Amino acid sequence: MNLTIIGLGLIGGSMAIDLRKREFVDHIIGVDNNKINANAALSIGLVDELCKLEEAVKKADVIIIATPVDGAKKTLPKVLDMIDNQIVTDTCSTKAGIHELVKYHPKRKQYVAGHPMAGTEHSGPWAAISGLFDGKATILCDTEESDIRAVAQVRRIYDTLNMRVVFMNSSSHDVHAAYVSHISHLSSFALALTVLEKEKNEKHIFDLASGGFDSSVRLAKSSADMWTPIFEQNKENILTVLDTYIDKLNCFRKHIESDESEKVSDLIKKSNKIKRVLQ
Repeated sequence: MNLTIIGLGLIGGSMAIDLRKREFVDHIIGVDNNKINANAALSIGLVDELCKLEEAVKKADVIIIATPVDGAKKTLPKVLDMIDNQIVTDTCSTKAGIHELVKYHPKRKQYVAGHPMAGTEHSGPWAAISGLFDGKATILCDTEESDIRAVAQVRRIYDTLNMRVVFMNSSSHDVHAAYVSHISHLSSFALALTVLEKEKNEKHIFDLASGGFDSSVRLAKSSADMWTPIFEQNKENILTVLDTYIDKLNCFRKHIESDESEKVSDLIKKSNKIKRVLQ
């Protein structure tokens, strides 16, 4: 099998590592507009060759678009215009906008909308690692609009990556992603800005930081190029989640300000119920 990966960063590069290691593909072709990233991916062995988009599509059996969502929205229609019998999938964190974009494309059935729910705060081909996807969930959206053979092939990709496959429609995906992924990044960005603002006057604040702070603010190291388009594309759902989040913060603020310890304790105990779903 010849695999083309468009976007040679953390996700595309990590997929390349394990799909090769686990003998799913014979030859990997890379496409990336960033020449530094493209050459790095070639030099460290993530891909076997670099090609322009049209040539890479022509040579491929399967094409994975692993760019930020704003880039994918430009690339996916072009790729669908170019393909014959190839299968196309993507890894984007928002799905409804992409779904509407290609809904009536004559090659729509050869596209499978995907979102592997895995990642780190790092970016670029140097961040790619083996095992990134093991045990994580991947979401396939609107599969009733895709050819059954295309869905089966994309499932084989994620089976090879040791991922659990979940099916839902694009709109539901974007709602769930806002709650379990997007708000976490927004919270981390906001916390980082808060601490950096204080650090201007308190030079030793980071000397006191430990595991709890590190885990809370880790996501603030994530790429703006990736996350700004996600917030734009999932704006309505994110605003709804933000309103709820701000309301909960205000509850804590009000009870702490009023010395209502029992009410603060009640909020914490209610939050502890998350242990039922997160081990």
